[in-house]
Amino acid sequence: MLPALLALSLLISAGCAKDPDADSGPGVVTLSESPRSRPSPPAEPIEEGQAEAIFAGGCFWCMEKPFDMVPGVLSTTSGYIDGQVDNPAYYDVANGTTGHTEALRVIYDPEAVSYSSLLQVFWHNIDPTQENGQFCDKGTQYRSGIYTNDPAERALAESGKVEVAAELSAEVFTEIKPAGTFWVAEDYHQDFYLKDPTHYGMYRLGCGRDARLKRLWGKHHP
Repeated sequence: MLPALLALSLLISAGCAKDPDADSGPGVVTLSESPRSRPSPPAEPIEEGQAEAIFAGGCFWCMEKPFDMVPGVLSTTSGYIDGQVDNPAYYDVANGTTGHTEALRVIYDPEAVSYSSLLQVFWHNIDPTQENGQFCDKGTQYRSGIYTNDPAERALAESGKVEVAAELSAEVFTEIKPAGTFWVAEDYHQDFYLKDPTHYGMYRLGCGRDARLKRLWGKHHP
Protein backbone atom coordinates (compact mmCIF):
# COMPACT_ATOMS: atom_id res chain seq x y z
CA MET A 1 0.00 0.00 0.00
CA LEU A 2 2.80 2.44 0.85
CA PRO A 3 4.43 2.39 -2.62
CA ALA A 4 1.02 3.05 -4.20
CA LEU A 5 0.39 5.98 -1.86
CA LEU A 6 3.85 7.36 -2.55
CA ALA A 7 3.30 7.14 -6.30
CA LEU A 8 -0.07 8.86 -5.96
CA SER A 9 1.52 11.62 -3.85
CA LEU A 10 4.18 12.19 -6.50
CA LEU A 11 1.59 12.34 -9.24
CA ILE A 12 -0.41 14.91 -7.29
CA SER A 13 2.64 17.05 -6.57
CA ALA A 14 3.69 16.95 -10.22
CA GLY A 15 0.15 17.73 -11.35
CA CYS A 16 -0.27 18.00 -15.09
CA ALA A 17 3.49 18.32 -15.60
CA LYS A 18 4.67 14.72 -15.74
CA ASP A 19 7.05 14.14 -18.63
CA PRO A 20 7.24 10.51 -19.80
CA ASP A 21 10.89 11.04 -20.81
CA ALA A 22 11.96 12.19 -17.34
CA ASP A 23 13.86 9.45 -15.51
CA SER A 24 13.80 10.91 -12.00
CA GLY A 25 10.90 8.72 -10.83
CA PRO A 26 7.11 8.58 -11.25
CA GLY A 27 5.62 12.01 -11.84
CA VAL A 28 8.94 13.84 -11.41
CA VAL A 29 9.73 16.38 -14.08
CA THR A 30 13.08 17.64 -15.29
CA LEU A 31 11.48 20.28 -17.47
CA SER A 32 14.55 22.13 -18.68
CA GLU A 33 16.09 18.85 -19.91
CA SER A 34 13.00 17.37 -21.54
CA PRO A 35 13.72 16.33 -25.14
CA ARG A 36 9.98 16.40 -25.83
CA SER A 37 9.47 20.00 -24.73
CA ARG A 38 9.97 21.69 -28.07
CA PRO A 39 8.74 25.02 -29.46
CA SER A 40 5.07 24.66 -30.35
CA PRO A 41 3.78 25.33 -33.87
CA PRO A 42 0.59 27.28 -34.56
CA ALA A 43 -2.55 25.25 -35.26
CA GLU A 44 -3.53 24.56 -38.85
CA PRO A 45 -6.55 26.46 -40.25
CA ILE A 46 -9.90 24.73 -40.00
CA GLU A 47 -11.48 23.23 -43.09
CA GLU A 48 -14.61 24.45 -44.85
CA GLY A 49 -17.75 23.45 -42.99
CA GLN A 50 -15.94 23.14 -39.66
CA ALA A 51 -15.95 25.47 -36.65
CA GLU A 52 -13.50 26.03 -33.81
CA ALA A 53 -13.93 26.54 -30.07
CA ILE A 54 -11.09 27.14 -27.62
CA PHE A 55 -11.38 26.56 -23.89
CA ALA A 56 -8.96 26.49 -20.97
CA GLY A 57 -9.95 24.32 -18.03
CA GLY A 58 -6.76 23.60 -16.16
CA CYS A 59 -4.78 20.50 -17.12
CA PHE A 60 -5.47 19.93 -20.80
CA TRP A 61 -5.16 16.16 -20.27
CA CYS A 62 -8.48 16.28 -18.44
CA MET A 63 -10.36 18.41 -20.95
CA GLU A 64 -9.96 16.24 -24.04
CA LYS A 65 -12.10 13.27 -23.03
CA PRO A 66 -15.33 15.18 -22.19
CA PHE A 67 -15.30 16.87 -25.60
CA ASP A 68 -14.22 13.75 -27.50
CA MET A 69 -17.42 12.11 -26.24
CA VAL A 70 -19.68 14.81 -27.75
CA PRO A 71 -21.36 13.85 -31.04
CA GLY A 72 -20.38 16.39 -33.67
CA VAL A 73 -16.92 17.04 -32.23
CA LEU A 74 -14.40 16.13 -34.93
CA SER A 75 -11.13 16.54 -33.02
CA THR A 76 -9.55 17.95 -29.89
CA THR A 77 -6.03 19.30 -29.57
CA SER A 78 -4.12 20.27 -26.44
CA GLY A 79 -2.06 23.44 -26.60
CA TYR A 80 -1.36 26.91 -25.30
CA ILE A 81 -3.02 30.30 -25.73
CA ASP A 82 -3.00 33.89 -24.49
CA GLY A 83 0.69 34.32 -23.74
CA GLN A 84 3.39 36.87 -24.53
CA VAL A 85 5.78 34.84 -26.67
CA ASP A 86 5.53 32.91 -29.91
CA ASN A 87 6.12 29.15 -30.18
CA PRO A 88 6.12 28.48 -26.44
CA ALA A 89 7.75 25.29 -25.17
CA TYR A 90 6.01 23.25 -22.48
CA TYR A 91 8.64 23.73 -19.81
CA ASP A 92 8.35 27.52 -20.14
CA VAL A 93 4.54 27.41 -19.97
CA ALA A 94 4.67 25.03 -16.99
CA ASN A 95 7.06 27.36 -15.18
CA GLY A 96 4.65 30.25 -15.71
CA THR A 97 7.13 32.41 -17.63
CA THR A 98 5.22 32.91 -20.91
CA GLY A 99 1.77 33.98 -19.71
CA HIS A 100 0.06 31.15 -21.61
CA THR A 101 -2.65 28.93 -20.25
CA GLU A 102 -3.06 25.25 -21.06
CA ALA A 103 -6.01 25.10 -23.46
CA LEU A 104 -8.02 22.84 -25.72
CA ARG A 105 -8.91 23.45 -29.34
CA VAL A 106 -12.18 21.78 -30.30
CA ILE A 107 -12.97 21.35 -33.99
CA TYR A 108 -16.63 20.54 -34.55
CA ASP A 109 -19.42 20.30 -37.10
CA PRO A 110 -21.77 23.24 -36.40
CA GLU A 111 -24.56 21.35 -38.16
CA ALA A 112 -24.29 18.58 -35.55
CA VAL A 113 -23.50 20.42 -32.32
CA SER A 114 -23.87 24.06 -31.30
CA TYR A 115 -21.36 26.36 -29.65
CA SER A 116 -23.85 26.76 -26.80
CA SER A 117 -23.77 23.01 -26.19
CA LEU A 118 -19.98 23.03 -26.12
CA LEU A 119 -20.07 25.84 -23.58
CA GLN A 120 -22.22 23.67 -21.32
CA VAL A 121 -19.67 20.85 -21.56
CA PHE A 122 -16.94 23.32 -20.70
CA TRP A 123 -18.64 24.84 -17.65
CA HIS A 124 -19.55 21.45 -16.20
CA ASN A 125 -15.95 20.22 -16.41
CA ILE A 126 -14.23 23.08 -14.59
CA ASP A 127 -14.36 24.91 -11.27
CA PRO A 128 -15.07 28.49 -12.40
CA THR A 129 -14.91 29.74 -8.81
CA GLN A 130 -11.15 29.05 -8.61
CA GLU A 131 -8.80 31.88 -9.56
CA ASN A 132 -5.45 31.21 -11.24
CA GLY A 133 -5.66 27.45 -11.05
CA GLN A 134 -7.88 24.42 -11.38
CA PHE A 135 -8.25 21.80 -8.66
CA CYS A 136 -4.76 20.79 -7.40
CA ASP A 137 -2.95 22.68 -10.17
CA LYS A 138 -2.05 26.22 -9.13
CA GLY A 139 -0.77 29.07 -11.28
CA THR A 140 -1.87 31.29 -14.13
CA GLN A 141 -0.95 28.56 -16.63
CA TYR A 142 -3.95 26.62 -15.26
CA ARG A 143 -6.45 29.49 -15.21
CA SER A 144 -9.80 28.85 -16.86
CA GLY A 145 -10.83 30.75 -19.97
CA ILE A 146 -13.02 30.96 -23.05
CA TYR A 147 -11.36 32.34 -26.17
CA THR A 148 -13.88 33.53 -28.72
CA ASN A 149 -13.70 33.96 -32.48
CA ASP A 150 -16.51 36.45 -33.03
CA PRO A 151 -19.03 38.69 -31.19
CA ALA A 152 -21.71 35.98 -31.23
CA GLU A 153 -19.46 33.54 -29.38
CA ARG A 154 -18.47 36.22 -26.90
CA ALA A 155 -22.10 37.09 -26.19
CA LEU A 156 -22.90 33.44 -25.49
CA ALA A 157 -19.85 33.09 -23.27
CA GLU A 158 -20.66 36.25 -21.31
CA SER A 159 -24.30 35.30 -20.78
CA GLY A 160 -23.24 31.82 -19.71
CA LYS A 161 -20.81 33.29 -17.20
CA VAL A 162 -23.62 35.32 -15.63
CA GLU A 163 -25.85 32.25 -15.44
CA VAL A 164 -23.09 30.13 -13.87
CA ALA A 165 -22.37 32.78 -11.25
CA ALA A 166 -26.06 32.84 -10.34
CA GLU A 167 -26.35 29.04 -10.27
CA LEU A 168 -23.32 28.62 -8.03
CA SER A 169 -23.95 31.81 -6.00
CA ALA A 170 -20.26 32.59 -6.35
CA GLU A 171 -17.84 34.81 -8.23
CA VAL A 172 -16.72 33.31 -11.53
CA PHE A 173 -13.07 33.91 -12.46
CA THR A 174 -13.13 32.34 -15.93
CA GLU A 175 -11.68 34.85 -18.38
CA ILE A 176 -13.32 35.59 -21.71
CA LYS A 177 -11.03 36.97 -24.40
CA PRO A 178 -10.71 37.06 -28.19
CA ALA A 179 -8.87 33.99 -29.44
CA GLY A 180 -5.29 34.65 -30.47
CA THR A 181 -2.86 32.12 -31.87
CA PHE A 182 -3.34 28.61 -30.56
CA TRP A 183 -0.01 26.79 -30.21
CA VAL A 184 -0.12 22.99 -30.49
CA ALA A 185 1.40 21.18 -27.50
CA GLU A 186 3.96 18.39 -27.71
CA ASP A 187 2.81 15.05 -29.12
CA TYR A 188 2.91 13.17 -25.81
CA HIS A 189 0.26 15.51 -24.39
CA GLN A 190 -2.22 14.70 -27.16
CA ASP A 191 -4.86 12.10 -26.21
CA PHE A 192 -3.02 11.52 -22.94
CA TYR A 193 -6.03 9.82 -21.38
CA LEU A 194 -5.76 7.16 -24.10
CA LYS A 195 -1.97 6.89 -24.17
CA ASP A 196 -1.46 6.52 -20.42
CA PRO A 197 -4.84 5.73 -18.81
CA THR A 198 -3.29 4.56 -15.54
CA HIS A 199 -1.38 7.77 -14.94
CA TYR A 200 -4.33 9.81 -16.16
CA GLY A 201 -6.74 8.08 -13.78
CA MET A 202 -4.42 8.38 -10.78
CA TYR A 203 -3.74 12.03 -11.50
CA ARG A 204 -7.42 12.85 -11.92
CA LEU A 205 -8.33 11.04 -8.70
CA GLY A 206 -5.44 12.45 -6.71
CA CYS A 207 -6.17 15.98 -7.89
CA GLY A 208 -9.73 15.69 -6.56
CA ARG A 209 -11.14 16.82 -9.88
CA ASP A 210 -14.21 14.61 -10.10
CA ALA A 211 -15.08 14.95 -6.42
CA ARG A 212 -15.06 18.74 -6.74
CA LEU A 213 -17.02 18.67 -10.01
CA LYS A 214 -19.66 16.47 -8.39
CA ARG A 215 -20.03 18.91 -5.50
CA LEU A 216 -20.29 21.87 -7.88
CA TRP A 217 -22.48 20.46 -10.60
CA GLY A 218 -24.34 17.48 -9.15
CA LYS A 219 -26.45 15.80 -11.81
CA HIS A 220 -24.44 17.48 -14.59
CA HIS A 221 -21.37 15.50 -13.55
CA PRO A 222 -22.33 11.89 -12.68
